[in-house]
Amino acid sequence: MKKVVKFGGSSLASAKQFQKVADIIHEDDSRRYVVPSAPGKRFSDDTKVTDMLYQCYDLAVEGKDFLPLLKKIQARYEEIIQGLGLKLCLNEEFVNIKDNFEKKAGCQYAASRGEYLNGIIMAAYLGYEFVDAAEVIFFDEDGSFDAEQTNAALAERLKGTERAVIPGFYGAAADGTVRTFSRGGSDITGSLVAKAINADLYENWTDVPGFLVADPRIINNPEVIETITYRELRELSYMGATVLHEDAIFPVRKEGIPINIRNTNAPEQKGTMIVESTCRSPRYTITGIAGKKGFASINIDKAMMNSEIGFGRKVLEVFEKNGISFEHMPSGIDTMTIFVHQSEFVEKEQQVIAGIHRAVQPDFVDLESDLALIAVVGRGMRATRGTAGRIFSALAHAHVNVKMIDQGSSELNIIIGVKNSDFETAIRAIYDIFVTSQL
Repeated sequence: MKKVVKFGGSSLASAKQFQKVADIIHEDDSRRYVVPSAPGKRFSDDTKVTDMLYQCYDLAVEGKDFLPLLKKIQARYEEIIQGLGLKLCLNEEFVNIKDNFEKKAGCQYAASRGEYLNGIIMAAYLGYEFVDAAEVIFFDEDGSFDAEQTNAALAERLKGTERAVIPGFYGAAADGTVRTFSRGGSDITGSLVAKAINADLYENWTDVPGFLVADPRIINNPEVIETITYRELRELSYMGATVLHEDAIFPVRKEGIPINIRNTNAPEQKGTMIVESTCRSPRYTITGIAGKKGFASINIDKAMMNSEIGFGRKVLEVFEKNGISFEHMPSGIDTMTIFVHQSEFVEKEQQVIAGIHRAVQPDFVDLESDLALIAVVGRGMRATRGTAGRIFSALAHAHVNVKMIDQGSSELNIIIGVKNSDFETAIRAIYDIFVTSQL
């Protein structure tokens, strides 16, 4: 059995955390490929190493003295090395970083050094082979990720390597220039390694017990989701629920490799298993609740619009021409409502209204602002009658006015529109009716 294990920044912020990680890896002999992030915060007011590197490089670009901050970064790593009792010196690496900062090697190069250096330390501590991600993960000249070349290079490089550490977050272009994924991109690296070696499982270790049913900032100690499908995760991630970088799903999903979200600080917990499909019945009717604030709705009324061929296309072309994407589009016989991000729309609202009038000659156009969208997601909803009715009942009992409800044909999710001011109240009401009442 082969497992890829990725550890987040909080899991590797100090020597003590490194020791926890090593214990986890040594506990299971199948944990053979390790993907580390850069050191995160050691305490709440601390600064992540990646942020320090960005700041340091900015000073270099501005021609200011960046060496004191670079020395602070080196001290962070030396503290870890000494705490682990390693005979390892990073002086040469930091001389190279200094030289490349002076040569303006780029902010992506700067940011990548956090993972690179942590990878060297992790490999030395575990006794594993170090594989520089710049040698096996590739980007095109325009900065887009080259999946085919990367998979071939990773598979070939790791074919004869029993145990390896591959730093997360970065790779390189054809000319050797370092390129990075977006923040949180170490999750993607772990997924790519898992695909390349045909892993049986991709474990993603972080500082939370797993994927939670609802936002812990709104619900006190929400339940952990035991098993979630890729489709459910996609819906919840899109609406703001974050534990895993959403682009990390695709490489392993194509290979049928499950992902296990685990807590470094509580390794005895099973965490959340993310799978393609499952026969396991969900613990609750819903799998999770997530949402975002900051939407506006454009309500268009026109008698007999349903019989007017091309009506929807003409309306959406107005938004396209103004560079505005839409989130949801519930409609009726004589009405159509477009939900958009308010921040994108507000500067162009009058151009859009005028464009709609020219395009389809509506009877009436009305705008509503300060709206929130909430996604209630769950494969269990398909086999359960009255889910929407229970949602309406819970929201009515909580005195929340529903502005919109939209259910996809897959019956996997229900989207509810409410006022921004009712957002937290609505999520608590839905959680209570489907989860708290079932405990």
